[in-house]
Amino acid sequence: CVCIYSQPFLLQSDKNVPALPLNSFARLCVKKDCCWEQDTISGSLQRYGSVRDGPATATTSVPETAAVMPKRLYVVVAVLCYVNLLNYMDRYTIAGVLLNIQKYFNVTDSLAGLLQTVFICSFMLLAPVFGYLGDRYNRKIIMVAGLCIWTFTTLGSSFITQSNFWVFILTRALVGTGEASYSTIAPTIIGDLFSGFERTIMIAFFYIFIPVGSGLGYIAGSAIANATGDWHWALRVNPILGFIGLILLMLIVPSPPRGASETQGAVHLENTPYMEDVKYLLKNFKFGVITVVTGILGVVMGTYISRKLRHRLPNADPLICAVGMLTSSPCFFFAIVLADRSIAATYVFIAVGETLLSLNWAILADILLYVVIPTRRATAEALQIMVCHLLGDAGSPALLGLISDAVSRSNPDSYSWMFRSLEYSFLLCPFIGVLGGMFFLLTALYIAEDRKAAQMLTAGNGRLPDCASPLAAPSGFTERCRVES
Repeated sequence: CVCIYSQPFLLQSDKNVPALPLNSFARLCVKKDCCWEQDTISGSLQRYGSVRDGPATATTSVPETAAVMPKRLYVVVAVLCYVNLLNYMDRYTIAGVLLNIQKYFNVTDSLAGLLQTVFICSFMLLAPVFGYLGDRYNRKIIMVAGLCIWTFTTLGSSFITQSNFWVFILTRALVGTGEASYSTIAPTIIGDLFSGFERTIMIAFFYIFIPVGSGLGYIAGSAIANATGDWHWALRVNPILGFIGLILLMLIVPSPPRGASETQGAVHLENTPYMEDVKYLLKNFKFGVITVVTGILGVVMGTYISRKLRHRLPNADPLICAVGMLTSSPCFFFAIVLADRSIAATYVFIAVGETLLSLNWAILADILLYVVIPTRRATAEALQIMVCHLLGDAGSPALLGLISDAVSRSNPDSYSWMFRSLEYSFLLCPFIGVLGGMFFLLTALYIAEDRKAAQMLTAGNGRLPDCASPLAAPSGFTERCRVES
């Protein structure tokens, strides 16, 4: 395969290339506008990056099926988003039925906090492993294997008896193993299917389902538990939906070349009064709705602001994240201290705080994609996940539970003091948010240089890619494009 003035064709006259029919070739890669086209064994033309939206410029050796490919790529993103939604629904379903779990296993706040801590620790520690594998082996197979582990482990955890709380904790660790494989790799596949601002939009769409799944986890978990009278069923719905996602993942999601868009290359709980059930469900519903709505709003706002400012301010992305973190912290502080005075004010501050905090979801993912070369993105994604959870929610549930238990020991018989103990432990969170905002400000000082360095490494030979101009070759000469599978 060669290029003459950016026009690809099959070189039949070259002595090194036998004159064979096109359909005898297993794979044909064509470089155009710094992007790749891939002719698969099945004969369907898969087009990645900016070139996929344009017409096929090859001669009759290239099938005329490229026009349908953009639609298929959007379906691929939809499948990845669906599985991402299920991941976060499962993660926060436990929070939605946590009180039921505490009563069932008869455990304290600190032991209940271990459920999330163990999950996050396994997720965090195994993310680098899957990042390493994702940069070297078939990413689709790794995701399918991880989704299988998550599905069967979550389903199995719903059948654990009251005397085996530590087995239940172990299953949460295994669930973290499955989710680590997916969360590490899925964003890199989207990064290889799209380029430019369209990739930012697709990444934003993918990360919108983090707050949506989190909110639905609260809502669905408590709703299913109340509807069935058994919290175990809250853990059985997601695996059923997971089987559907597993089938879609195997049938629809491709495994594109790395950097394709840029380079060449059943026990029932004790019954409670009906009104108490309704009140409890209503609270979970309100909080879940707030999380879903504000999460979507925050991701959309962050993406829109980034689009408007990125061309004028090279360091706009980390500055947006810093503003979101620094302004959300006071909102969460007031939400905590006003919780016993005005529930309406608490919900307002939570809504504003979650909107501001969600500004950085899509932007963070986009930053990682454009400051890291394609062949190292899965590893970078894994390290980002590991550090994020190591310094965040890996130990925070258990830590807050320990603080709450320690404070409540001074007056263990007072329900009012038990509330205060939880309130005091939560006050740690806004101050950590301020610290995160300061780190984003430091990132803004170096982001432009790091992005330029990544572009130069991606282009090779220290040259920035120039996709605006066609390849030029002297008269009578051809310019060859290296083909890599």
